[in-house]
Amino acid sequence: MPQLTAELILRAYSLGIFPMANSRDDTIIHWVDPKRRGVIGLDQFHISKSLRKTIRRGGFWVTVDHDFSGVMRNCAARSETWINDEILKAYQDLYQMGYAHSLEVYDDTGMVGGVYGVALGAAFFGESMFSTRTDMSKIALAHLFAHLKVGGLTLFDTQFLTDHLASVGGGEISRAQFQKELADALKKPAVFAP
Repeated sequence: MPQLTAELILRAYSLGIFPMANSRDDTIIHWVDPKRRGVIGLDQFHISKSLRKTIRRGGFWVTVDHDFSGVMRNCAARSETWINDEILKAYQDLYQMGYAHSLEVYDDTGMVGGVYGVALGAAFFGESMFSTRTDMSKIALAHLFAHLKVGGLTLFDTQFLTDHLASVGGGEISRAQFQKELADALKKPAVFAP
């Protein structure tokens, strides 16, 4: 069985597929190509009134690519996760190569939220997020979306649609539509610069 490498993951993303394990302890990597793909249009991201109030109230700060490993470890630190050791290592390699990125949210207690994913062309493949304080993953997403717009990215792939993602503007498109949007995004110049 081929080893999961950063190069293999980048090739898979360019084809519209992504790796997952069934659990933290599962050593088998599955390649996933959903029939319906979760996406959030960069102009469709929605910030609720209550989230706006939380952002205005402050009491937190946001960094980009400050602690990629910490964000991944926090995302994997739940009872059920698809992030195994092989995935952790491969995405660390992607980060070292400049393709994987994280956005961290801190308060006086430490890191309380974050999101990570992979940028390829003008596409951003959101992998996972976490929050240990109310709304911190949504704040991470809000800052991430602002960052992606500045860099000229045009496609935000959430892979699957959850209630959490739907609440901020996420929707689903067909596999064929995703492939078309992905092909367009991969041809566009964009930059993910902290």
